[in-house]
Amino acid sequence: MHIELDELTTRKLEQNLAEKPGVFKLFVDTEGCGCNGVIVIRIVSRPEDTDIRIQTEPFTFYVDRQQESLFDEKMRLKADVDYPSFKLTSDSNLLGNHIRIQDLRD
Repeated sequence: MHIELDELTTRKLEQNLAEKPGVFKLFVDTEGCGCNGVIVIRIVSRPEDTDIRIQTEPFTFYVDRQQESLFDEKMRLKADVDYPSFKLTSDSNLLGNHIRIQDLRD
């Protein structure tokens, strides 16, 4: 699995890390949404035992192995210029629009 990032997206992800240790995790959140789930990008201190590393450059991304099938092999993450959200797409899907970052670091 690979996530393509453009320059603006890379810059916004760096800003969210705020020079503190952490890794990104793609996560489908189903808590209280009344739907099939909403994709969020979590910043965590360390991955869970069930997480799979999907990418290391320019940032480390993980996904839970039970949610891996919900994502495509090649994806593009694009930051919104005017809003603190992202769009996740692949060649065949719009996986998520208005994806937000949740900082869950210790």
